[in-house]
Amino acid sequence: METSDLAAIWLTLKLATTVTALLLVIGTPIAWWLARTRSMFKGIVGAVVALPLVLPPTVLGFYMLVVMGPHGPLGQLTEKLGLGLLPFTFPGLVIASVFYSLPFVVQPIQNAFEAIGERPLEVAATLRASPWDAFWSVAVPLAKPGFLSGAILGFAHTVGEFGIVLMIGGNIPDKTRVVSVLIYDHVEAMEYTQAHWLAGGMVLFSFMVLLGLYTFNPARRKAL
Repeated sequence: METSDLAAIWLTLKLATTVTALLLVIGTPIAWWLARTRSMFKGIVGAVVALPLVLPPTVLGFYMLVVMGPHGPLGQLTEKLGLGLLPFTFPGLVIASVFYSLPFVVQPIQNAFEAIGERPLEVAATLRASPWDAFWSVAVPLAKPGFLSGAILGFAHTVGEFGIVLMIGGNIPDKTRVVSVLIYDHVEAMEYTQAHWLAGGMVLFSFMVLLGLYTFNPARRKAL
């Protein structure tokens, strides 16, 4: 395995870890709101969260490129803040990946919150627990299988990204070139041995993820 392969693997793991951590922070309040609210906007918010499930990555990548570009609102904001433009940088790749992997984290956590029901929270309220205490002491521990599923699926989905990575990050060695893009490079160069090493590793990784999901999260296994 060459140095460029190891660099791509390291960058992929760094990207997936960063994105998963951000998704748990961002996705938890969204999932809680979707699970508890009776707002008329619930359907709209749920549809926006689920959009990456049905949109082609190139379509999503194109519009994110526009938003982050010099004429887009996010691009103009980052330039005013002195951060420069985000496309073809690691931070830009992280932002795009967070949005693209959002439903893979939000939906399992939302389902876990919905499965809790009202009774445990009502009991906590009768014991004078504040909503904040009830959330952290009752809801989060009971929804642990949903958090586990969301973290595993979010991490695995980010590792396997290709379209969004190519549209937002490009193919810059040591900066935005992850494993999925490097496999494409090896195939284009007819370097099938190197492509086999990386592609086989991805197959093994995916199998281990699903094995872990089925073995350590019985609730997810029943749902599937």
